[in-house]
Amino acid sequence: MALLDKIQFGHYYHIYNRGNNGDAIFFDEKNYRYFLSLYLKYIFPVADTYCWCLLKNHFHFLIRIRELDEIKIEQLHYSTNNRINIEKVNPSKQFSHLFNAYTQAVNKKYDRTGSVFEKPFKRKIVSSQDYFRKLIFYIHNNPVHHRLVDTISDYKRSSNHSILSSKSTYILKNDVIELFDDLPNFKIYHARNQDFEDINSLILE
Repeated sequence: MALLDKIQFGHYYHIYNRGNNGDAIFFDEKNYRYFLSLYLKYIFPVADTYCWCLLKNHFHFLIRIRELDEIKIEQLHYSTNNRINIEKVNPSKQFSHLFNAYTQAVNKKYDRTGSVFEKPFKRKIVSSQDYFRKLIFYIHNNPVHHRLVDTISDYKRSSNHSILSSKSTYILKNDVIELFDDLPNFKIYHARNQDFEDINSLILE
């Protein structure tokens, strides 16, 4: 198995993973909420989040790994006696913590054993604004692509609703909206079919 590039500080990434052997990773509604709570615990301190989508057997995140001096170190502790040294922060390990914590909880709850996720988790560096913009649509449109719903707005387990909402969110929704000029254009872009031919080689599925 080819080694994947190490995740670097200050870079933008499309992060994707699916269930081991393509199996489910979410088994009931509470699982989705719990996974996101673990994401906030392990990933939010080290990464800006632009969009995400959770599906039954896989997920997508579009993120920027913070520079080392931007890491929210005060949030990176897993017990009162286990604080993290800033020089030892490793974004890849933060994802491993997320997946391991979720796997342990799911295995205990459903009396199962073994890995929930494929290893290693997949990542692609995002190197252009056009690719970035198309990925936002691609990630939000993923449930439509997989024929789970008819329209993006029909699917509830993605960041699309947070971006459209006036409520506060950890998603950098203003940055996302600016990529489409304004909210009306964001909605228009998400309402029409898109051509992904030029980024097919960069999409992880």
